[in-house]
Amino acid sequence: MVLEGSSEALCPPSSLELRPSCNKSQPSPPLSSSSQPHDGVFPEDKEPVKYGELIVLGHNGSLANGDKGRRRSRLALYKRPKANGVKPDVIHNVSTPLVSKALSNKSQHSISYTLSRSHSVIVEYTHDTNTDMFQIGRSTESMIDFVVTDTVGSSSSSSSQGGGAAGEGGGGGGQSAQSTISRYACRIMCERSAPYTARIYAAGFDSSKNIFLGERAAKWRTSDGLMDGLTTNGVLVMHPAGEFVSEPAPGVWREISVCGNVFALRETRSAQQRGKLVENESNTLQDGSLIDLCGATLLWRTPAGLRHTPTLKQLESLRQELNAARPQCPVGFNTLAFPSLAQREIVDKKQPWVYVNCGHVHGYHNWGYRKEKGPAGPGGTAPASTGERECPMCRRVGPYVPLWLGCEGGLYLDAGPPTHAFCPCGHVCSEKTVVGWSQIPLPHGTHAFHAACPFCGTWLTGEQGYIKLIFQGPVD
Repeated sequence: MVLEGSSEALCPPSSLELRPSCNKSQPSPPLSSSSQPHDGVFPEDKEPVKYGELIVLGHNGSLANGDKGRRRSRLALYKRPKANGVKPDVIHNVSTPLVSKALSNKSQHSISYTLSRSHSVIVEYTHDTNTDMFQIGRSTESMIDFVVTDTVGSSSSSSSQGGGAAGEGGGGGGQSAQSTISRYACRIMCERSAPYTARIYAAGFDSSKNIFLGERAAKWRTSDGLMDGLTTNGVLVMHPAGEFVSEPAPGVWREISVCGNVFALRETRSAQQRGKLVENESNTLQDGSLIDLCGATLLWRTPAGLRHTPTLKQLESLRQELNAARPQCPVGFNTLAFPSLAQREIVDKKQPWVYVNCGHVHGYHNWGYRKEKGPAGPGGTAPASTGERECPMCRRVGPYVPLWLGCEGGLYLDAGPPTHAFCPCGHVCSEKTVVGWSQIPLPHGTHAFHAACPFCGTWLTGEQGYIKLIFQGPVD
């Protein structure tokens, strides 16, 4: 449920404040003539501070329909020319008739906690000159800095709950009413002074600068007399157990409250009973922190962490090195070549294919089907495709898929050579990257977790979830 105020909205985020990633690890449209960076705001010889970057898992470098404005697979958060952060100020205990009046002030940010039909607590927020605020959700309204929609194959497909709290519900932002991502899902507050700490909070402010938690939303009064609550489907966060790039290891999934407190997960995603407070953990984002919005999962990368990842230019160089080695099909002896990054998802006739259970790389061929695995195909020429083939090199049976180079550099844990592939999707990247992501359980549905390929979102299979590629070099 959302309290809809007037149509008056916050001014659109300036392109001076948010813009596509500048480390060129993904293709991005050029800045328009109206969005020249830093013009008249920052000194010409001084780059603005970058707090970090958000990358949506399951998109290999760009959205399927292309990155457009605030709706994209990756966005960098920069220090704003002028602070727009807010912090709690005054608390009001009011009766219901006064709620609409208290929330009608469009210049005042506030969070309303409805305790009963006759009692609400409204916390007014005041301007904070020390922080910048960035909001994330599926709404396309101007106060949302990063528009995120459901990722195919993510938790949206099996989550049974949607809408109802913290600005969630149907009809907003022009997105599907079936989405389980809140219109105003969460907000990130970044300190404007070093070390530029970034913290995440559940729920974002709507067009009336309000966050509204209805009667059914989980909410409570804290020990110090303040209020706190959870959104319907929750905002989950997992910080890495160690340094993301040096010792990648998954941490524990937690839920973040509206006030930024950390809790153990609820029994199910939308249960009304909150989990236990985790006092020794915080909502501070670190390199490799994952944010799950129940329909899409975002990765937070810091500028320091991104320095260890390959740029788009480096990925292209790695691709050319692979092709320069002239790998050949061990049966057909034809030379294989990875297609250009711009042609990803389009199968080329020289495309390398792999048997994911053994790692032997071949060119495409139409044999090796296990006939007992499925009925004959059209015309009786071959069994229907079941994905099960027998490798002619080692006789291992399993899926046979084309190989694709991972094009989103921000998902890499290092800039190592692309020697391994995720199973069963065939996305190729460095060994450290496949090992790291194969250990991370990603939320799915209301209470399930599965390791998945970060480039496409496919659940990983096999003993490890990845395979070392076995190429055959040229015979001449």
